Amino acid sequence: MLKDIFSQAIEAMRHNGRRTAITIVGMAWGIATVVLLLAYGAGFGRAFETIFAQFGTNMIGVFPGRTSEQAGGSKAGVKVRFQQDDVERIQETVPGIVHVSPILWKQVPVQNDLHTFTWEVDGVTPELADIMNMQIEEGRFISAADIQQRNHVAVIGSEAKTKLFSGIYALGQKIRLNGVSFEVIGVLKAKMQEGDDNINRVVDIPFPTMGDIKDTKYLDGIWMSYHGDHSAVERALRNQLGAAHGFRPTDRNAIYVANIMEQLAQFRLISIALQALLLFIGVLTLGIAGIGLMNIMLVSVQQRTREIGVEKALGARKRHILFQFLAEAMVITGVGGIAGIVLAFTISKLVGGITFYSAIASNGSAADIYLLISPNIVIVATTVLVVVGVVSGMIPAIQAANLDPIEALRYE
Repeated sequence: MLKDIFSQAIEAMRHNGRRTAITIVGMAWGIATVVLLLAYGAGFGRAFETIFAQFGTNMIGVFPGRTSEQAGGSKAGVKVRFQQDDVERIQETVPGIVHVSPILWKQVPVQNDLHTFTWEVDGVTPELADIMNMQIEEGRFISAADIQQRNHVAVIGSEAKTKLFSGIYALGQKIRLNGVSFEVIGVLKAKMQEGDDNINRVVDIPFPTMGDIKDTKYLDGIWMSYHGDHSAVERALRNQLGAAHGFRPTDRNAIYVANIMEQLAQFRLISIALQALLLFIGVLTLGIAGIGLMNIMLVSVQQRTREIGVEKALGARKRHILFQFLAEAMVITGVGGIAGIVLAFTISKLVGGITFYSAIASNGSAADIYLLISPNIVIVATTVLVVVGVVSGMIPAIQAANLDPIEALRYE
């Protein structure tokens, strides 16, 4: 029976080929719009994820500030100072911590035999490479042996290598940091860099060796990686440091916490809101195509009124007429949907990447917007298409099914 119904639907479509083709084009354009808008929204979200992922997402940085609330017998305005004990305290008392690294930084002259620049030099430990997702292009990162032996070794950023050595092999070369000689043991892969940001010019050296350049008693900051809920980790961190340094955990000025996952969560909300808006626009576009389908089917019902009357006179029930016209609408919807999805895939391949982050950042092409159509997008778009097709086809089908057979036979 279903085979006969769909055969009649296809035959009716052939009989009105031009009208059917125009309707299919409308449905194809509508579903292609939905798919492409959802792909754009997903690409926008992936762009932000990529920007954050280059530094690592499950990480928190904490930096000393000055108290703004009175705590116990201490007045507000007391400067908080971190020491090496705080690194151990965080590692031992804050739940979920994986790696912790102290950090010291200072702007100093960076020289070789040909060039002199003033760049940031960071004193770090090996754990920082895992915390901040620092990837090595050449050589190696700072090791535990370098820390223990206070080796004068340095890992330089990609831009630092280019400016200092041009095309010369950098490993094993000597550079001077604030007049102190260091050997280059590694070069980092380039990260996305905005404007004059110095992220690819930073020079990393072993934390104890930083004592040749700067006093290491007080830390400039502490970076850590963790697993679990970022909010819970931050709360525990503030509680432990507050108890150790005599400030209220609620005092946001006493310490500054850079919670990367919290920032990423805010961008994710923006991304979800954008995708919802784009889906709404796409559904409206497809809805317009559905209205076109409904009108065409209403015209078809009017033109085939006598045919419907004959079918009812021969014993056809309401559900037979209903399924007949609904099947025709669904066939048009299905053909248009397949064509639209193919069109969307074709456009996405032709468009490729849409300039986004690379417009303001060097090495930022990975964070541009790419129209990558995922199975989830196809499923969502298909669901919307089916709903629109059923609604658009059901109204004319119900009208056809409710026709009085006597009146239908009299129709001219």
